[in-house]
Amino acid sequence: MIAAALLIADSNFDNHMGDWGAGWWILMALMMVVFWGLVIVGAVWLVRALVGERHGHAYRSPLEVLDHRLASGEISPEEYRRRRSVIQGKETGGSDGS
Repeated sequence: MIAAALLIADSNFDNHMGDWGAGWWILMALMMVVFWGLVIVGAVWLVRALVGERHGHAYRSPLEVLDHRLASGEISPEEYRRRRSVIQGKETGGSDGS
C-alpha cells in the first residue's frame, strides 16, 4: 500500500504543479484524514477512561450496594437485615427460595 502511494506521489502530472506532482497532494489529504481520525479517537478514549474511573460502580462492595438499595427504597429494612447477615456470613436460616 505504501509502495502504491509512493508511486502515485512520484507521478509528474504534466509538471504543472512544480516538482510535487498530484500524488503528493492526494497522499497529504489522506494523511490529514488519518491524523484527525486518530486525534478524535484518542480524545474519545481519554474522556471515556476519565469518566469511567469516577463512576466505577463495579468497584463498590456488596455492603455498599445493599446500603444504596435500602436508601433508595428498593428493599425493605427486613430484607436488608436478612441480606446483610448473609453477606457477613451469619445466615439466619429459613430460605424463601430466592
